[in-house]
Amino acid sequence: MQQMEINMLGQMMNTPLTITDIMRHADKVNGDTEVVSITYDNSYHKYCLTDAFRRSRQLANALQASGIGQGQRVATLAWNDYRHLELYYAVSCSGAVLHTVNPRLFPEQIEYIINHAEDTIVFFDPLFAPLLEKIAKNINCVNNFVMLTSADKMPKCDLDNVIDYESYIASHSETFDWPQLQENQASSLCYTSGTTGHPKGVVYSHRSTVLHSLGSALPDAFSLSMDQTVMPIVPMFHVNGWGLAYSAPMTGAKLVLPGPKMADGETLAELINNEKVTMTAGVPVIWLNLLEHLKQSDTDIPTLDRIIVGGSACPEILINEFDELFNVSVHHAWGMTEMSPLGTFNQLKPKLKTLSDEQKMSYKLKQGRVVFGVDIRIEDWQGNEIDWNGFEFGSMKVRGPWVASGYYKQGEHTDDNGYFDTGDVASIDPDGYMLITDRSKDVIKSGGEWISSIELENIIVAHPDVKEAAVIGIPHRKWGERPMVVIVTKGVEIEEQEILDFYKGKVASFCIPDAVEFAEELPHTATGKLSKKDLRSHYKDKILG
Repeated sequence: MQQMEINMLGQMMNTPLTITDIMRHADKVNGDTEVVSITYDNSYHKYCLTDAFRRSRQLANALQASGIGQGQRVATLAWNDYRHLELYYAVSCSGAVLHTVNPRLFPEQIEYIINHAEDTIVFFDPLFAPLLEKIAKNINCVNNFVMLTSADKMPKCDLDNVIDYESYIASHSETFDWPQLQENQASSLCYTSGTTGHPKGVVYSHRSTVLHSLGSALPDAFSLSMDQTVMPIVPMFHVNGWGLAYSAPMTGAKLVLPGPKMADGETLAELINNEKVTMTAGVPVIWLNLLEHLKQSDTDIPTLDRIIVGGSACPEILINEFDELFNVSVHHAWGMTEMSPLGTFNQLKPKLKTLSDEQKMSYKLKQGRVVFGVDIRIEDWQGNEIDWNGFEFGSMKVRGPWVASGYYKQGEHTDDNGYFDTGDVASIDPDGYMLITDRSKDVIKSGGEWISSIELENIIVAHPDVKEAAVIGIPHRKWGERPMVVIVTKGVEIEEQEILDFYKGKVASFCIPDAVEFAEELPHTATGKLSKKDLRSHYKDKILG
């Protein structure tokens, strides 16, 4: 009897977790939820989820007529808009694999990515036609190109076998018999930004996508519901737009998609106010642009409740000014392409809300607490697990049902315990708040002491005249390596000593940079992160001491 109880199984249905289920649920339950878009050919487009999924069925029929079968890769180079949303569902739910290509990568990288993925068809925004024309002769795997516009708005294009999107789907039925998919089938593919070597492909499954959608929508994460209006500034061409294209329809949240205007502060402010946006998400540089526009134009954003920041550390001044000037809370989130992407989210515990403003800020500047579905382990340099004590830091590793176990065509990349090495150096405090102190390749080692470049950046961007900053290690004749800070000002002149003095009392004296450089702009990766690789290359001949 005891043995039978140990082996007793539940009597629940074992239905597969697929994106098709998200679509069917959203269509039936949230069909009247609005989707608002700005596109190349339409300055303001509005329809509802029922319309989106009806057109997705037409698109699925068109893909089938083009010979796109299960497992074949379908590439997109597209902004956040309604046609891209239709592709998200039509491709994956028909059994093919949606390959979102980042158009901000170098042409050679895009060429490599499309060939490596063996894409057979490419859907692209008209603005990216010149890019594809340059590399088309070198991507022989692609048979057809579909421009995301209508025939009457289609610009001249020199690509062979190109057709506009509206004509491509127009003659096809609005009904489609969606196949029964296995939950571990590949649903989508996204490549890392290739900061070292070629970009690497991450293949997401239907199961991982559904679980990530559920986990990210939880109240102490993105907190999505039918009461919310969400404007994703995180691009749908990278890491599935942080999954918001799935979690918003799943929960019934209204979607506002800014298309090619995602970096324009004025347009974002108008969309927030016109569509009553309550939540938005993107990298810090976007919010710095929006903040600058709001202050200069004396514009308020009364409906906006919260901003989610990821991609790089959020400056303290951004958190303070959105809170003090606009009553908008800014929340850190952390993740990566290999994690679908969400790993942590910063929401203050109830007991922390009674702390002083200064104490609360020390928590808000961290990357947040681990969300359910992700397991994080911090290891020292010998591979021993580090306690969550808040002061010891080490290599951060992760595992979970929406974490990649390896890269496309490259096999497994996990350790003996099944953990994936993120490449980040971090610590976690007793309350579970994780703080990334650096990328393992960006930590500065000076005279045997480790110095966090991220900590130094967070301090100096609080200076009222500093717009953006990056800290890198520079060779030093005595100490091996010393930090140097590269500053972009807000259009005013600052003395080097003023920058160095700003660090005093905020960090140990040996951590204060030895040098300051001023630049008109800083290099960024295709996903908006600071490119320290390019900075190090620029200053490769500089020696300190």
